[in-house]
Formats: sequence, structure tokens, C-alpha cells
Amino acid sequence: MNIANLYKNKTTVYSMEVFPPKKTGAVETVYNTLYGLRGLPIDYISVTYGAGGTDSQKDKTVEIASLIKKEYGIEPLSHLTCVGSTVEEIDTTLKHLKDAGVQNILALRGDMPAEGELKMAFPHASDLAAHIRDYDSYFNVAGACYPEGHVDAESLDADIENLKKKVDAGVTHLTTQLFFDNDIFFRFMDKLDKAGINVPVAAGIMPIVKKTQIERTVAMCGASIPSKFSRLIGKYGDSPEALYSAGLSYTIDQITDLVAGGVRGIHLYTMNNVDVATKVTEATESLFKSVNKI
Repeated sequence: MNIANLYKNKTTVYSMEVFPPKKTGAVETVYNTLYGLRGLPIDYISVTYGAGGTDSQKDKTVEIASLIKKEYGIEPLSHLTCVGSTVEEIDTTLKHLKDAGVQNILALRGDMPAEGELKMAFPHASDLAAHIRDYDSYFNVAGACYPEGHVDAESLDADIENLKKKVDAGVTHLTTQLFFDNDIFFRFMDKLDKAGINVPVAAGIMPIVKKTQIERTVAMCGASIPSKFSRLIGKYGDSPEALYSAGLSYTIDQITDLVAGGVRGIHLYTMNNVDVATKVTEATESLFKSVNKI
């Protein structure tokens, strides 16, 4: 199924992300995650791999995406990056994806490697999106966007100009980087509207339920921390159980506000945590049933 059609048929789409672990011996964890997520009302699941992923990691991504579709009957969205691959290697991956029945691809530039030889098929995600579109019309191409601007962009406005190029290259829907302040997301959506970007946008949400996630997550994506979230961390950061409960509550409140505000999609960054994904889903399922009139 073309995921773009989900956005045509639903007011608000609900999706999740899982990732194959980098350590080969730990790959069973993602299968355990998928098994744990079975039965949840998920519209699609995206599958990522690490920056500069090895050929074996890329093959594992294709394998997992195929499993999601064939074993669990959920549409997969497979990540694909420019960094770490030649054009020939990207075309090989595209062939493997099509052979596996995976139609939907999230086209990304990817993180630049800190060291080592740089293989980069295309300079920008928009170039990759155009290549996938021209390679085979079988594929549907999604893209990423950044409510606070990409870390390498000169400004948010400049980043939105580049995002317009991505949409013009054939991207049918977007998923945001994670954020903790809904006001930032809604202001971003206003900017997209003014820029003539009118494809559906899913809000990327990551539940923070452990203190170790906080610094790592902020350093990774540069998301700003609103005062409400800062108070939560300050109050409960030294109590694992309390922080777990407070983090879940914050995520559920975020999703509730976003759905009430008309968001087209919620994309949950699960960190392969089945318990968190299940609790968030159970707490918000009625919201999606209401807006989608199920």
C-alpha cells in the first residue's frame, strides 16, 4: 500500500519507528519489539539503520521491512540515505526493496561520518528523492523535516526553502524530527503553509522515560526544552519510577494537544521500547478513533 493513500483516507495517521541494533548479536531485539507491537492499531512502521550503515545493516533493514509487511500485515517505511552509499549501491537496495514488496521509502541525507572515507551518492535528500522517483514509479517517497531547523541549515527559513525542493522532487508526506514544544510545531506548520508546502506532516514524538535519554536526545537533534519539560526533569529526574510515569504523561499530553490541533499524523519514536509504545497507544487510541470516525 502506498502510505500517501493513508493520509488521503484518514484525518490523523498513527505510526511508529523501530531500528535494527548496530550489534549483530543483538538483532533479535527488534524482532522481539515487532512481536510485542502486534495487534496495536498502527498504520505503518518505519525502519531505520545507523548513519553510514554497512551493507549487512542495510540488508537487515530490507529484511525487517519485509517482515513487517508479510508477517504482521502493517505497511513498512524503509529508511534510505545518501551518505555511505554510491548510486550503484542505492540502486541495488532499491531493487532489493521492490523484490521484498516494500513500496514506501523515507529519503534522507543521513548523518555525516566523523571519520573514514565519505561515500555520498547525492548531496541532498531532495536529490535522492528525485532519483527514487525516476528509478521506478513503484515507490512512494517520504521525507523528513525539522520544526526548529536542520542543524546544518543557515536558518529555519533557509531550511524550509530546501524542504520545498524536497517536496517538488516528489516527496508525498513528511515526518518531523522530535520536539517537545507543540507551539514550535504549530508555528512551523504556519511557515510551511506560507511557503506553499501542503503535503501531510506527521509530528515526530519521542517519550522520554529515562534520565539517560535526555542529554543524549537533545545533543542528537538539538530540540529545545520548554520550561514545563524542564520542571518535570528537575522534579523527577532522580526517581526512575516517577520520571517514567511523568515522561509518559508528558508524551500523552503532547499527542492529545496535537491531535486536537489538527495534526495529520503522529509518529512515535519507540526506541524499541514495547512497554512505552503500548502504554502511549492505549492512552491515545480513542483520540484517533474519534478524529477518524472509526
